[in-house]
Amino acid sequence: LSSVLVPGAEVGTGGARTKGSKMILSRLIRGILPLHLLLLLSLPTLVLGFRAATSVTTAAGTGLPSAQARVGTSTIARAAPEGALSDIVVPSIFNLSDWEDAAADEPDDSRIWVPQTDCLSFRPLCFCTSQGYYVNLLKFTGGGVLGRHRHSSPVHAVTLRGSWGYREHGWHARPGTYVFEPPGETHTLVVDEDCDEMCALFHVTGSLLYVDEETDEVVGFDDVFSKLEKARDHYEKVGLGREYADQFIR
Repeated sequence: LSSVLVPGAEVGTGGARTKGSKMILSRLIRGILPLHLLLLLSLPTLVLGFRAATSVTTAAGTGLPSAQARVGTSTIARAAPEGALSDIVVPSIFNLSDWEDAAADEPDDSRIWVPQTDCLSFRPLCFCTSQGYYVNLLKFTGGGVLGRHRHSSPVHAVTLRGSWGYREHGWHARPGTYVFEPPGETHTLVVDEDCDEMCALFHVTGSLLYVDEETDEVVGFDDVFSKLEKARDHYEKVGLGREYADQFIR
């Protein structure tokens, strides 16, 4: 630390009190000096706080979307309970030409896709059994519906090809669209019949609870463990071996 010079202090010799030391002692007794020092020490914090507040205001004034911006969150019917977070829909997060180039390197072996219904299949990317989530590509061939279901935990989705939406919401996801689905969200995934193929990446945490269309009572579920077993069963059936799915376990 550097030395501090108090104006008015007169350096004496032989241990004699100086004018400056008397002033300091007097201020200490009256409690004024500690207050001054406290304000002085607090000044950098006050300045940094002011700058941070100013920078947030400036960012908001630019018109650019913030991290908390919620786009297209209009709810039509019974999507989430009162007090639940809204969904987030970001219309585009990447250049479509970049995805088209990357798609050229996609594996040709169709056996990696695990059929879930006649029109729906998934390709596992990660089975995180240690934290209870899975990441997969979801693909619809032609139009189709994934029955009404409820999420116990957050879901993240990025659309790669085609378009889709939820019957309970007004927005529509297209290539490049990012969607955040909050805990408690209940919806029905719909792909239009005129869509040749829809492919989207989904990061699903916790359980996906299939519910009755009318009563919302739970009639089934999927989680990282059930998806893993479905993948193992499929890979064994098509000749890749059950252990093929194990490479995605973390």
